[in-house]
Amino acid sequence: MTAVDALREWVEGLPLVDHHVHGPFRASASRARFENALNEGSTDPLPDFVSGFDSQLGFAVRRWCAPLLDLEPHVAPDAYWARRAELGEPEVDRRFLTAAGVSDWVVDTGFGAEDVLSLEELRSLTGAAVHEVVRLEAIAARLLTDGADGYVERFRREIADAVQRGAVAAKSVLAYRTGFDVDWRRPSDADVQRAAEAWTTGAGDGPLADPRLIVFGIFTAVDAGLPVQLHVGFGDRDLDLHRVNPTLLLPLLRTPEVARVPVLLLHCYPYEREAGYLAQAFGNVYLDVGLALNYAGARAPALVARSYEMAPFAKVLYSSDAWGPAELHYLGARLWRNAVARVLGEWVDDGDWSLDDACRVLELAAQTNPRRLYRLDSAVPDLPARPTHH
Repeated sequence: MTAVDALREWVEGLPLVDHHVHGPFRASASRARFENALNEGSTDPLPDFVSGFDSQLGFAVRRWCAPLLDLEPHVAPDAYWARRAELGEPEVDRRFLTAAGVSDWVVDTGFGAEDVLSLEELRSLTGAAVHEVVRLEAIAARLLTDGADGYVERFRREIADAVQRGAVAAKSVLAYRTGFDVDWRRPSDADVQRAAEAWTTGAGDGPLADPRLIVFGIFTAVDAGLPVQLHVGFGDRDLDLHRVNPTLLLPLLRTPEVARVPVLLLHCYPYEREAGYLAQAFGNVYLDVGLALNYAGARAPALVARSYEMAPFAKVLYSSDAWGPAELHYLGARLWRNAVARVLGEWVDDGDWSLDDACRVLELAAQTNPRRLYRLDSAVPDLPARPTHH
């Protein structure tokens, strides 16, 4: 048996902490909405000549998800959709989420919460532990709908309340709002209050995009001791990709108080190498290549390999960043397991790594690293016995 085979068999039983994820759809979506969810770059309807199934992600759905719907791999899109519609969203959610093999969901509830399962519904459906991540921009926008009076203290109370109820991290989508080339100095309370007043009397009907308000939110989370998650790299087309290179975060990462909390660089593609450098250079920086794994499909092993080039192995985590179709929750795990077995197994077969080290590194990403940095209090699941030879 090759190391690739041994790892592929072993990693099937390895439970995962999905350290950045959203809920699955609560109700059935139209086929158009489903296919559009297979395209990350635009929220506009797909052109008539474009199918969401005709992509790396679409092919991965037909290959890996079809069997869970009692279909043959590579089934035609029409047959896949017909079977999915026949089962209905609740059954589709149940099949895919339980098959993901996730012990803990670390959930960002700040986007599209009305369309997806709640934390309690996700816990009930899967039997896994569920942990909350608060989205800073969502909190700010909600508070500002009630006006700017006392904004600074109201925001601080919101973060304190989140910590009190057990939130394990804060998330910022500054990448979408302004990019990372902003003034990273901590704004004064007076500056923040002026920004809040200007926002409510000016452009307050759009997405929150004042960097002073967002940077204040990040520092407030830091002051509360929360790990900070930052979207990095590709996403919807309303971000400017050249402005979300994580090296633009250097002024923030060099700030002494920020160095005291974990900073999680999410997704990272096409900047996974820059993220790996930052994880090596700063003791509090971590990364994943979630989200991009699904969209890379058959090319996911190359992406995973790059994530393991420079980053210390205690700094790499697993995530899916799935939102909406439950296929994405399952595929994130499926493609990660496939990729790490192939990549790390080939390194073992080439004599560069030992099989035991490969298993240990995967245990770090799947369980040890996220449990340590988020201080998860859920029960540690049993890990499969490591193979002793191949």
